[in-house]
Amino acid sequence: MVTAIWIVQGLLGLLFVITGSFKFFQSKEKVIASGGTWAEDFKPGIIKLISGTELLCGLLVIVPRLLGYGRYFTFISAAIIALIMAGAIYTHIRRKENSHAMINAVFLLMALFVVFTGWPF
Repeated sequence: MVTAIWIVQGLLGLLFVITGSFKFFQSKEKVIASGGTWAEDFKPGIIKLISGTELLCGLLVIVPRLLGYGRYFTFISAAIIALIMAGAIYTHIRRKENSHAMINAVFLLMALFVVFTGWPF
């Protein structure tokens, strides 16, 4: 079970570091052009806030467990990722982008797995 938790944590953290940094360092237009049509509904500052939070939480899902202390950051970050994914699912369903909503549902389940398998810290 510990191996499964590490695999899911690693995948979740890596995924959010990559996607969060991509969105954080690109303009709104480039995010939209690369397939992030959801960004049409948001101002550039909100996109930076969401992507910065994804990037930070992606790091905090992995790093504290690797260092051996501050494990609670892992679970708090995974919970924040779950909240972001719930909002992403809502946005995609509202825009009738159901395939994107399903992908985000998988990420939501991964985040919830990390939160609840390690609780209490």
